[in-house]
Amino acid sequence: MRVEARGLTFEVRTGGPQDGVPILLLHGFPQHSGEWDAVVPALHAAGLRTYAPDQRGYSADARPVAVADYRIPELVDDAVALLDALGLDSAHLVGHDWGAIVAWALAARHPERVRTLTAVSVPHPAAMAHALATDRQQKARSSYIALFRQPGKAEKVLLALNATALRKLLGGVGDASRVDRYADPMREPGALTAALNWYRAMSRADLADVGPVTVPTTYVWSDHDIAIGRAAAEACAANVTGEYRFALLPGVSHWIPDTAPGPLAEAILARVNAPA
Repeated sequence: MRVEARGLTFEVRTGGPQDGVPILLLHGFPQHSGEWDAVVPALHAAGLRTYAPDQRGYSADARPVAVADYRIPELVDDAVALLDALGLDSAHLVGHDWGAIVAWALAARHPERVRTLTAVSVPHPAAMAHALATDRQQKARSSYIALFRQPGKAEKVLLALNATALRKLLGGVGDASRVDRYADPMREPGALTAALNWYRAMSRADLADVGPVTVPTTYVWSDHDIAIGRAAAEACAANVTGEYRFALLPGVSHWIPDTAPGPLAEAILARVNAPA
């Protein structure tokens, strides 16, 4: 379905019982809402109504040009506006990768709109900041961001030779057809630039502005994640004052929704169904 919010039009995948408990699913880079396709059947079977938007820059009609339009506060305001447009006072919230950053910030700033939070792969921004300041391994893991923040150069590198570098980045999601499913939309004019603008608009001030999360929270981390190390993962707990669980998925890569949808769905349902 297409949803109008903040003067933009977002593509939103919906499913599950019409009267089901709502859950908002936020995707990461460089994917789209389709990354939840293998997760949602278990959520639907449990009676949840899922809403998975292609976020700002990923929906073709929600693709502003200015880098500043992709700051974290803008991304959070999109999610709130989508809840409003869908008629939802509150929802359970799940985010992976960049979607997790948006989810952390949304839960911190608007706890009244978030019933529970399940953050996948990327920990609370303050935990990332701590790891980047103290852990040499995390600095190395995050070094790719310097390229992504370079306008023009990043697009050239990632899209050269039939998007070879982008496809290599996505290699862990599954077979070639699944890689194509995510890489091909990024080759559309303006799409990759919009997705990379999330990195280019990122600032220490916006990250530092994400305060502690008070809602019941599960953080799901996989120990074969190439981007997020153990120091950042274990620092996450200090930034949640609500009931907190750390769910470790051994032997799983960064692409958890694609490669471990069953265990992820179990973690989400355990959080959603936990006693208040």
